[in-house]
Amino acid sequence: MRPIRFPARDAEVHGWLQDSYETLRAHRLRPALVICPGGAYQWRSPREKDPAALEFLSMGWQVFILEYSCGEAASEYRPLRELAETLRLLRERAAEWQIDPTKIAVMGFSAGGHLAASLGALWNDPELGLPAASRPDALVLCYPVISTGEYAHAESVRWVTGGSEALTRKLHLPDQVNEGFPPSFLWHGGGDESVPPENSLMLAAALRRRHVPFEYHLFETGVHGISTCTQEVETPDPVCRAWVGLCKTWLNRRFAYTP
Repeated sequence: MRPIRFPARDAEVHGWLQDSYETLRAHRLRPALVICPGGAYQWRSPREKDPAALEFLSMGWQVFILEYSCGEAASEYRPLRELAETLRLLRERAAEWQIDPTKIAVMGFSAGGHLAASLGALWNDPELGLPAASRPDALVLCYPVISTGEYAHAESVRWVTGGSEALTRKLHLPDQVNEGFPPSFLWHGGGDESVPPENSLMLAAALRRRHVPFEYHLFETGVHGISTCTQEVETPDPVCRAWVGLCKTWLNRRFAYTP
């Protein structure tokens, strides 16, 4: 396994590529996962970087973490353009990095979930003019920020919109779901008071109306920011921990991939 780093506009992407062996011809091309950690668009939470990456590296995926723009640099669609450029680069260099360009997923936690879902909704928006190659083939949204209205996480909305009313309306994602939205896996903890579960519920309802394939799990327990729900990330939760296995099964079935 070898580390890799590359720029994506103003952001940096770092990750790990699986070793290549001549004897492993079945896995010459692998699925890829881009992780967008949370942090209210103000910072990027360490507990939602490497611990999540290691879970999916263990399946033989190529895994990347996007260090997208935060704070005052998070407005004017900068993180969205950085994520779009990341996917474009992964497809451009797919052969070199042993990536199947038809099997690239984006995983986002909290505000990172808003970023991932924004690309799912707006990748073909003519106003933004994002690269055609930026559409994710699947999304994994972990206790995501979805609303900029009712049930919104005010701090995330403030940083990503810069106070713009037009951006606040545009980034209310239930209103942006269309038939081109990628298949999605969503989960939320029922005890989340920072980003209420109504966020993912609203998105699930919008996906169902538009006939977009999705799987949704709302657990009885679970506060905000619990990542992989282990002692390693200091938020052990044996109930919500089930999301990892459920997600792996969903992704591998969606991509017809056998680890």
